[in-house]
Amino acid sequence: MNTDTNTNGFLLKVDDLKTYFPVKKGLLRRTVGYVKAVDGVSLAVKPATSFGLVGESGCGKTTVARSILRLIPVTSGKVIFDNTDILAADASHLRSIRSGITLIFQDPFGSLNPRMTVGNIVGEPLKVHKKITGPDLTEQVRLILSKVGLPADAMNRYPHEFSGGQRQRIGIARALVLQPKFVICDEPVSALDVSIQSQILNLLKDLQQEFSLTYLFIAHDLAVVQFSCDTVAVMYMGRIVEQASAGELYNNTLHPYTVALMAAIPKINASQQASTHRLKGEIPSILNPPPGCPFNPRCPFAGDRCFAQNPPLLPVSGRPEHLLACWHI
Repeated sequence: MNTDTNTNGFLLKVDDLKTYFPVKKGLLRRTVGYVKAVDGVSLAVKPATSFGLVGESGCGKTTVARSILRLIPVTSGKVIFDNTDILAADASHLRSIRSGITLIFQDPFGSLNPRMTVGNIVGEPLKVHKKITGPDLTEQVRLILSKVGLPADAMNRYPHEFSGGQRQRIGIARALVLQPKFVICDEPVSALDVSIQSQILNLLKDLQQEFSLTYLFIAHDLAVVQFSCDTVAVMYMGRIVEQASAGELYNNTLHPYTVALMAAIPKINASQQASTHRLKGEIPSILNPPPGCPFNPRCPFAGDRCFAQNPPLLPVSGRPEHLLACWHI
């Protein structure tokens, strides 16, 4: 089966991705509805760049990542990585694809096996994918540990002997030991102390430049994404509602939801906090979303059209790379 597809210069291209989870009830476990965790997401990531996905918890960011890796069943859509359709690949082909896509987890404590030494943790992907073994594997592990700022003697120690920031460095080393093209960073600094977050973000930037890595950066902190990403997409209830370059998005924020997220970024001067843009209400039930635009119950500008039709994601007039899903604008 030929799964090669032209991505026109993009390393990753996701087209109309939908991931629905059936809701079953009753003795016979009949399907009574679907949770539309990802509902028509499209994105394209250029090589050696960082693409950010941001939004509140539960908006579908991590489900997008898990769908790209085919860790969960995908309802429909296309995921093209390095000219290969991931969703159409057979088991053996998928295994080779996954050696080029790795994942940095959010939790630096729960993501490391406490019974394994650091050397075994970092070297395990090389064993699983049968890249190298023996002395060559040991040397490769030692090299990647030095790249993330850990000493060689860390190989023989266990995760509990390290701080949170050091554990995340171990997780980064594990993700990079296969020399991947694409790395999914699933909120890699949200569980760390603020003083450590900048160190890890700077490390990720340095490694990206050294190894020409491409990142999909998942976060809920827009300040982190502004520092780390070239392009940013804002998600709400399974859909992208605004997307632009980081500079354009932060200097010309348009969607009311994005405006509210920007206002929530802590300011040094309390008087600068834009309280007028604070979100009101709760996120609607994803099992029973409101008709029309799903943001309408919380939007101060919602009108009749917002309650009737869900706006498509379209380019803003005069700014073809700034995409927006909003009837108000």
